[in-house]
Amino acid sequence: MIAKPLGMLLNFLYSLIGNYGITIIAFTVVVKLVLLPLTIQQLKSTKQMAELQPKLKALQEKYKNDKETLNIKTVELYKEYKVNPLGGCLPLIIQLPIIFGLFAVLREPTKYISDPHFVQAVNEAFLWIPNLSKPDPIILPVLAGITTYFSMNTASTGAAQNQSMKTMNMVFPVMILWWGRSFPAGLTLYWVVSNIFQWVQQYLMPKAGTAGTPKEESN
Repeated sequence: MIAKPLGMLLNFLYSLIGNYGITIIAFTVVVKLVLLPLTIQQLKSTKQMAELQPKLKALQEKYKNDKETLNIKTVELYKEYKVNPLGGCLPLIIQLPIIFGLFAVLREPTKYISDPHFVQAVNEAFLWIPNLSKPDPIILPVLAGITTYFSMNTASTGAAQNQSMKTMNMVFPVMILWWGRSFPAGLTLYWVVSNIFQWVQQYLMPKAGTAGTPKEESN
């Protein structure tokens, strides 16, 4: 249901551009712009929760032997700073089916695009890549791993990360690099452009989404 319309969009952009590599870049930017409101909401919620981590830890230490009071004080803290602890979940849940659809289309584009003229498009060369339907063994996977690393670490800048999050920030880029060696180059190209777009977006996003400071700070 999702991959088919995305395939139509990809085919439409290719009919305008005429180059599959540039079409993937344009396709990535269009999709990221459509998802921008959801992504911004998710990033704001993540930053707000990160800013509250010191206060949450203080409450957990103060009421570590009184779970009921801890729950009450935690809810009061969220209300005081007008933060929804689940605020980042809904945008992510909405985006996941679209992300899966994107991967499906770019991994097997001819499966979702019936236009016979498009069959040849996926085999086109782009820059140093001789065939976008085949994996690029070195350069694109390395770029995918590097951009994933910087994208994840930019998102968590200033956040109080636990050890598992720090480990994920190191392991996931390596996983992406490894997977990129077997993915079609077109799909890996999408991942690289998507990471760059997200990094720029995180860098330019205004700080208006930080947790609000109440008029009277509780001691």
